[in-house]
Amino acid sequence: MTTPKQARLQYRLKAHHLPLLLASIASVGILYVTRPYKDVISKISFATAYPALVFLVVTLLIGPWNILRKKRNPVSGDLRRDIGIWAGILGVLHSVVGQNVHMRGRPWLYYVYEAKSHHTFPLRHDLFGLTNFTGLFGFLLLTALLATSNDYSLRTLGTPKWKQLQRWNYAIFAFVAIHALCFQTIEKQKTHFVVFVIINLAVGLTLQLLAWYHRRRQRGQVISP
Repeated sequence: MTTPKQARLQYRLKAHHLPLLLASIASVGILYVTRPYKDVISKISFATAYPALVFLVVTLLIGPWNILRKKRNPVSGDLRRDIGIWAGILGVLHSVVGQNVHMRGRPWLYYVYEAKSHHTFPLRHDLFGLTNFTGLFGFLLLTALLATSNDYSLRTLGTPKWKQLQRWNYAIFAFVAIHALCFQTIEKQKTHFVVFVIINLAVGLTLQLLAWYHRRRQRGQVISP
C-alpha cells in the first residue's frame, strides 16, 4: 500500500522533476549546440548559466504571485522547492565548470592577482574580481539552500530556522544579478542575451516589490492617496 509520503514523492517526480529535467536538458542542449565556442568547458558554462537564472527567478515569483492573488503561501511549497532544486543543480554545475573557463588550471586567479602583477592588495578588486566574488558568494549560498531543500532539514531545523535560511534566496538573487550583468560586459555578450538577463532580473525584482507593497497596504502601513 502506498503511503501519503510515497504518493507525494511520486507526484513530485512525475509532475515537477520530470518536466524540469526535460526543460533543463532541452534548454542546456540548445544553448550548447548553438554556441560558437571551440571547447566543451566554455559551452557547458554558458549553456547552464541562463537556465539556472530562469529557474532562480521563477522561485522568487511564486510567493509574490500568490500574495498578489491573495492566496496563502505555504511554509514550503513543493513546486517552489522543486524548481529551486533544479536552479541549484544547474547553478552549482555552472559555478564548478566556470572555474576553468578563463584561468585553465589556475582557478585561484579568479580571486587574486598574479604575483608578478605586484598589487599591494592581492584580492582582485576589478570588474573581473567583482564578477567572480559575487558568483562565489552566490554559489556558497545556493549550495547551502540546495542541501537543505528537503523535509528532513525542515524537521531538523524547525520551521522558523529553516525559513530564515531559505530567505537567503534573496541574497542569492542579488549576487547572481551582479554576477550576470558584469559578465555580460566582460564577455561583450550579444544584445539579445543581455536583454534576456535584464528582463529576467527586472521581472523578479518588480514582482517582489509589488508583493512587498501589497503586504504593507494590508497591514495598514501605507496610506492610500
